Amino acid sequence: MVKMESPETFRGLRPARQAARSEVLPLSLPPRGLCREVAAAYIGISGTKFDELVRSGSMPKPRIVGARRLWDRPELDLAFSNLPHADENGALNPWDVVRFENQN
Repeated sequence: MVKMESPETFRGLRPARQAARSEVLPLSLPPRGLCREVAAAYIGISGTKFDELVRSGSMPKPRIVGARRLWDRPELDLAFSNLPHADENGALNPWDVVRFENQN
């Protein structure tokens, strides 16, 4: 059985405070602004990897709301959609090799 990560598993997140915010919104309306830990969990990576992607420009920079840094969920969606697929990094698709071998 695979253990699913939840926002509460990330260091620095105060689960009681996060739960209080999530109880305000109906389940059908996810929050638009996400803290770092939840933004990382949203796209399925660790906070450290998320920080690397923000520094490299692959993920958006946070928006500033007072003293808080929040990531815009639609911007995360767009940035995630712009990440390369596994076969777009210049590596050959293994099926291409089979196809080319059969043509000779």
